[in-house]
Amino acid sequence: MPCCKPWLSAVSVKLLFSILLCGWLFWIALPASASSQRVVSLAPSTTELAYAAGMGDNLLAVSAYSDYPPEAKKLEQVASWQGINLERVLALKPDLILAWRGGNPQRVLDQLASFGIPIFYSDARNIDEIAQSLDELAQYSPHPELAHQAAEQIRQQVVELKNRYANNAPQRVLLQFGTQPLFTSSADTLQSQVLSLCGAENIFAESPMPWPQVSREQVLARKPQAIVTTGGEQQIASVKAFWAPQLNVPVIALDEDWFNRAGPRIMLAAQTLCRQLAEIPR
Repeated sequence: MPCCKPWLSAVSVKLLFSILLCGWLFWIALPASASSQRVVSLAPSTTELAYAAGMGDNLLAVSAYSDYPPEAKKLEQVASWQGINLERVLALKPDLILAWRGGNPQRVLDQLASFGIPIFYSDARNIDEIAQSLDELAQYSPHPELAHQAAEQIRQQVVELKNRYANNAPQRVLLQFGTQPLFTSSADTLQSQVLSLCGAENIFAESPMPWPQVSREQVLARKPQAIVTTGGEQQIASVKAFWAPQLNVPVIALDEDWFNRAGPRIMLAAQTLCRQLAEIPR
């Protein structure tokens, strides 16, 4: 019996190979589809942004203290104040890394980038930049509409607070973030901008450093009418004891995560602060 004739000629083989090669090159040139993104978050704030942007199901791992929303607590932790577990992050083969320059070591981030992994940086210094981060994350989200909705909600809340409190008689406020040493913030911080939404005045707004260390004498000379800190009732008592008897003014303690993380919950801090400042007798 004669041998069977090959089903592909040499020309056909070359054509098929060309088609497959072009298709493969086209596939690798495309970004990973939103629904298949494998995402690692290296800061609590970027974790909150990811969930708000509809990317929660894409998260493989997060940083220490990524505790909101509660689902984030179930994820593996690959970063902390001690650094980033480079080997573990690479083993997870992420399509995208969410990072914060202010809290993540740049050397390790550069190493991760050298492996061709895209890094999305969120370094918001004001509320508008938080909303902008959400809009930018929409391109990676399987639910981009959620990202844009979250951004728009923040912008609407900012407008509402400005309209409600901007015309109030300004109160002089000390933003206090420690006692040993005693330090505060300038106008060039997210926290100071939150304060300004309430129509209040940061007594160290003009400082050239974003987080200046100050003395008791400098604070007393500026005669604050209120003090804003983070924590609960115990922290309020501690701050009052620190200033007694020289300074006896209302102390407002905000949820630390709300006030210090550059995420959507900053608006909860703003709403709470504005309401409590408005209740202080003028």
